[in-house]
Amino acid sequence: MIEITKIQDWGLGLKKKLVIAGPCSAETPEQIEKIVAGMKSGYKPDVFRAGIWLPRTRPGTLEGVGAEGLKWTEIVREALDIPVTVEVANAKHVEEALKANVDILWVGARTTVNPFSVQEICDALKGVDVPVMVKNPINPDLALWKGALERLNKAGITKLAAIHRGFSSIMKSQYRNNPEWDYALRLKEEFPDLPIICDPSHIGGSRDLIEPISQQAYNLGLDGLMIETHNEPDTAWSDAKQQVTPARFTEIINNL
Repeated sequence: MIEITKIQDWGLGLKKKLVIAGPCSAETPEQIEKIVAGMKSGYKPDVFRAGIWLPRTRPGTLEGVGAEGLKWTEIVREALDIPVTVEVANAKHVEEALKANVDILWVGARTTVNPFSVQEICDALKGVDVPVMVKNPINPDLALWKGALERLNKAGITKLAAIHRGFSSIMKSQYRNNPEWDYALRLKEEFPDLPIICDPSHIGGSRDLIEPISQQAYNLGLDGLMIETHNEPDTAWSDAKQQVTPARFTEIINNL
């Protein structure tokens, strides 16, 4: 078993069920301002997400704007007064994110698969009281997912959550990453106090699938959602097909 601090006790004014939204990638300050403006007039998420460093399979594709984008998170805080979360993949990312007062960190699927990378993050977090969310590994391997959470817990992190973003498969399906819901439910069985948040954007890979996947996650008792949201999804620098506008994000949440 691992020691878990409830979301309500993270010290960020959050409730038990989390709704996280924001762009796959932080592109420009103007983009963040437009997204935030849309959220302000619609549904305001509990936490704002933005990709700062993007792990990409091949060089030459967008790998994120880097630490410069961390400065733009102040736009979110000033306009919405909500916590911000970014993905970290190594100790340097952790150091720069904490220096920028990022409220919550998350470990991506490509990092979860590598215990060496997870341990590097754990070592950088020793003595730090910050919430960390862990995405499932790319392939359906429950031991890797559990192992990452256990390593973080061993490093003193008790403000933990898991993010279910589906799994790669060689079989073609309607999903970008097959949900394989049983893995999330088995994780919940082993760690009953662990919040599990669904990422329907990465499971579906298509904005049309976000609402039904979100509803399924709620039907199964998962603890929240992380939905990629962009002011102009079709022109997004990354993951254009799976992002929604703030207006559509508001509709999805209100329909659940």
